[in-house]
Amino acid sequence: MIDHLGFPVADYPRSRSFYEQALAPLGYAVVMEVTREMTGAYQGCGFGPVGGRPQFWVGEGGGEACVAGMHIAFSAATRAAVDAFHLAALAAGGRDNGAPGLRPHYHPHYYGAFVIDPDGHNIEAVCHRTESP
Repeated sequence: MIDHLGFPVADYPRSRSFYEQALAPLGYAVVMEVTREMTGAYQGCGFGPVGGRPQFWVGEGGGEACVAGMHIAFSAATRAAVDAFHLAALAAGGRDNGAPGLRPHYHPHYYGAFVIDPDGHNIEAVCHRTESP
């Protein structure tokens, strides 16, 4: 249903660094970057699977306000990747918002971890597998 999404951040270099570190354990990296010269106003980068297309964008707001409180969940192939995401996001400056673990109130195999990013957004990694391979 959703092709890609993005949101403005208060400090683009800080947020880019945060997401580069936090999403690496999930196999996501910067796969495209645009400059102000290219767009006329906007500077940002798109993350996606290595070798894939950008699906998640962060960038300068171009005058737009950065509103905290958005929630986004990134798919993880394994529970170990969820654990690694959580550690990497904390090391990159995120704040804990829910340690890795099962969330059976969603479904019996929902394994997720939550962090608050530098702009106050609730960022999650989730694995829906019954067991990690």
